[in-house]
Amino acid sequence: MVMFSLVAAHTWLDLETVAQLASGSAEVSETVSTDAVAGVVTLSTCNRVEIYAEAGSPQNVEQASKEILRTIAKTTDMPYDDVAAAFKLYRNDAAVRHLFEVGSGLKSAVVGEREIAGQVRRALSEAREAGHTTGTLTKLFETATRTAKDIGAQTALGATGRSIVSVALDLATELRAGTSVVGAQRFWKDANILLVGTGAYAGTTLAQLEARGAKNVAVHSSSGRAQQFVEDRGDWAMALGGSDVEGAFAEADVLIGVSGGERTVSATQLEKLREGATHRLTVLDLALTHDFDPAIGDLPAVDLITLESVKMAAPTEQQASITQAHQLVDKAVDEYLTEKRERTAADAIVTLRGHTMAVLEEEMARVQDRHGCTAAAEEVQLAMRRMVRQILHEPTVRARQAAANGTLEEYEAALETVFGLDVAEATKDRQHNGRTNTVAAAQLDTSEAQQRTA
Repeated sequence: MVMFSLVAAHTWLDLETVAQLASGSAEVSETVSTDAVAGVVTLSTCNRVEIYAEAGSPQNVEQASKEILRTIAKTTDMPYDDVAAAFKLYRNDAAVRHLFEVGSGLKSAVVGEREIAGQVRRALSEAREAGHTTGTLTKLFETATRTAKDIGAQTALGATGRSIVSVALDLATELRAGTSVVGAQRFWKDANILLVGTGAYAGTTLAQLEARGAKNVAVHSSSGRAQQFVEDRGDWAMALGGSDVEGAFAEADVLIGVSGGERTVSATQLEKLREGATHRLTVLDLALTHDFDPAIGDLPAVDLITLESVKMAAPTEQQASITQAHQLVDKAVDEYLTEKRERTAADAIVTLRGHTMAVLEEEMARVQDRHGCTAAAEEVQLAMRRMVRQILHEPTVRARQAAANGTLEEYEAALETVFGLDVAEATKDRQHNGRTNTVAAAQLDTSEAQQRTA
């Protein structure tokens, strides 16, 4: 199997395009055929869309990629060529390194942000619940999450709590209170705040508002989850629904949109909701698919902060911390790939052993049929087993060496040439039949131990 990823990100696309692609990526795992890919995990955040999948062979990667891109193009009504141009393709080791860097916040608009690690974890959880992941993809995402945790604990990267949300709130603070610490505290304490949405970003936003001393926060969700959302977070904010929301729009000093739903508040709607209001309003639109029409920034006494604003204002982390984080990623990638190669070597070893042992069992059955269960027959069988173990020892050592130096494909090709063995197909059959490489490899190690002591 060949692992690959398709990536569309803020570093080469505008966020409007990223949002459009994100809306189409949701259908990929349900639509792409299992003949093209064995598993799919989709990571969609406020500034990137990434699709990780496994194909049967290097040749199948191109076919699988095109099928995924066609699905996104069809769902979004975007031209296929535009979709294909938006995504970069990473294969094998490059895909592994990219995910580890993304999960650690090294590819984020706010370098070192901690929220992305949770999004990586949720992407795997959702794929697993839907039955769309594989053992390899599961191991990949779990290791990426663990690497992000290690970087958070061992480096100063992100130690200040910088994130999309914190930078946006900093911008709002600067707009409304300047650089005065006392003024900032007073502003957040007195401000009427309406938070629209109850997703992951909403939880982070509410926690940071509380940390800044906000007292008057209302939460609204068109899904009706606002009451449960505030109860789960200390019940200090107020849940709003129905006509009460209109009044909250009129009274708000700060509006924060993090829902990313299908509804967008237009400039006309906001102007009508605020009819007669003269106080200044600051709007933070942190949803990838806008909660507020960008045109509201042209309304009088309205400030608009968007993800693009955050991207431009994101602070530069200290280079020493970034370098240290990259070193930890390098180490994690090397360890992951080494372990993966060892697992792949086990595929080849178990396939060869299974073939050889099948031949042995067939010959031993002939000996028993011809000579019965005599002492001579048992001696012949014992000698044959000892001989097979000796024969398998060197190919086993060579398989592990090939895995270590990156030439395992040549080893597998030799098995196919000499014995007609297709390692990938044999491994797939074993997994289908519930037989694992772990058990088989353990059996092989036992046989080798017996050989050494014989």
